[in-house]
Amino acid sequence: MKDIAKDLSVSVVTVSKVLRNHGDISQETRERVLKRMKELNYQPNIAARTLVTGRTYSIGLVVPDLVHPFFAEVAKGIAHHVRPKGYGLMISSSEEDPELESQGVEFLLARQVDALILASVRPAPDSFERCEHRKVPCILIDRRFADLKANYVGVDDREVGHLATAHLISCGCRRIAHIRGGDLSPGNARFEGYLGALRQAGLEFASEYVAAARSSDDSADISGYDAMRKLLRLTPQPDGVFCFNDPTAGGAMKAILEAGRRVPDDIALVGAGNVTYAELLRIPLTTVDQNSASIGDRAARLAMKLIGEKGPQRPRSIILPPRLIVRESTRRD
Repeated sequence: MKDIAKDLSVSVVTVSKVLRNHGDISQETRERVLKRMKELNYQPNIAARTLVTGRTYSIGLVVPDLVHPFFAEVAKGIAHHVRPKGYGLMISSSEEDPELESQGVEFLLARQVDALILASVRPAPDSFERCEHRKVPCILIDRRFADLKANYVGVDDREVGHLATAHLISCGCRRIAHIRGGDLSPGNARFEGYLGALRQAGLEFASEYVAAARSSDDSADISGYDAMRKLLRLTPQPDGVFCFNDPTAGGAMKAILEAGRRVPDDIALVGAGNVTYAELLRIPLTTVDQNSASIGDRAARLAMKLIGEKGPQRPRSIILPPRLIVRESTRRD
């Protein structure tokens, strides 16, 4: 840093501010310093910087499944925000296993991440409490715990279920089935939204029209396929299905078409998540967009704010509104 400062006739403080992406450095000076750093192949000594600042300039992220497009979009949203600020993102996948989640959290805390963003699969908030005990800011995403005061960023899952079901009702569906998620806050809230839309329309709820997804996100398509095959054995069959997420809906669509039924003429189908391939399915899927990238971006912004604050802070809750995306899987002539 001293060499770079001397070469460019600037102070070491200026070079340090460029490294930290500080806002009060002119663009011209920033470009000169970055250009000289590149010429010298300069890499900051993270360990030394940590000793001085008390920060590792890293954010931890623990998610249930790295393959699922939703969590991939969340990770991308986080990285896009923290990278320009000189932070790196360290990711661990729990694979929907509570024990692997605990190991991942411990791994990241041991590496002294400055903040942790967590989509928990554990039945109790012990991973969050572990961060609190270590005084590491922790932000829950996607999944939350009842009565726990915690930083949280996610979509309004009750509204996801209500939007999807109300749309099926508006398409003329009256026997609406639901392939629901697991016993976590998103699955429970989306089910409540489904029930609320039925009640609002004066439709009777029939428990046999609810099938539970039996497996985790990484095989949700298989779970959706199996659940839909069971629903197709009902008499009368459902004429509309709200699926917990888009991968589940993809599996359900396969089962419907294999049974010789038509989507949407015989059975209309709605998913949730608006994953990248939803529009590319054999029948483009109507879905509820849950602002995946925005969840990552808002969680990252909150993490950076918490890192910069001192002393205890009041937990913040950021709830993003969902948005219905109508495609061919519900468009009836």
